[in-house]
Amino acid sequence: MISAMYENGGNTFHRHLDGHPELLAYPFESQLGTKYVNDDLQSMFPFKYRWPVFPLGGMPEDDFELIFDEETKNRLRRPDGSKFRDADLQMDEKERRLLFLRYMSNRSRTTGDLVMGFFYATFESWKNCEKTGREKYFVGYSPIIAVDSEQIFSDLPDARIFHIVRDPCACFAETRRRPYPLSLKKYIWAWNTVQSRAIAYRAMFPRKFFLIRYEDLMTRKKEVMKEFCKRIDIRYHDSLLYPSWNGKKLEDIYPWGTIHSPTLEEQEARIGELPRATISEIRLISRLCSSELGYGS
Repeated sequence: MISAMYENGGNTFHRHLDGHPELLAYPFESQLGTKYVNDDLQSMFPFKYRWPVFPLGGMPEDDFELIFDEETKNRLRRPDGSKFRDADLQMDEKERRLLFLRYMSNRSRTTGDLVMGFFYATFESWKNCEKTGREKYFVGYSPIIAVDSEQIFSDLPDARIFHIVRDPCACFAETRRRPYPLSLKKYIWAWNTVQSRAIAYRAMFPRKFFLIRYEDLMTRKKEVMKEFCKRIDIRYHDSLLYPSWNGKKLEDIYPWGTIHSPTLEEQEARIGELPRATISEIRLISRLCSSELGYGS
């Protein structure tokens, strides 16, 4: 799983993994959460970005529908109204559901198996998915899902989580461009919550949980990607140096993310849009996590 606070570069990293011959990258955000997520973080983060919770008395037929999966479902059900209308996704939802039920027919109804069945059914029903036959991992991306790392590793012990971090000033400048942006304090306190948990999980699960700085991805991409490959024991491939969708190179990451062009120049331009007083306030509120992650005051 890939995780990142909003506008931290999660979509960017996800799309860079798309073309690797040993990876099956989910077509959009995987958004695995269900409406049964109910904990102390529910008021801060939408349930669709969380690790799923399924009712004890449920059935696989219902479990499949409970997974939110908004972006893929919108593309399949109302393609003209989807921001991914131009993405050539050839998939039949009925077949995907049938494959999911077939996968679960001889397995226990655990969260781990339900999630694996969901990914399996997606890629089996994706008719024009570019496959090599050498794939080792499913790759999903859900913003902020790192907050559920302990539960993820409990349900799927072989899982790996790569959490992308970014200068909070650049993140907030990016989120201001959305039609309905979060306020400065709401955004930065949420950023602190996600990053503080990520820092803790890196220490708790050093062989399973990894942090990647967005800035490093921009300035020393090949080195970062080679290290990524070592972490999950796959061969380095040059497709990791550019974003793609279903193996086709993307010149612009939008609409997969708000970041159009992942360059240091674009990041500096975004930060330059902020008033000095705003930058000072962000640096103050995010001081502890920023220092731990290598961002200046």
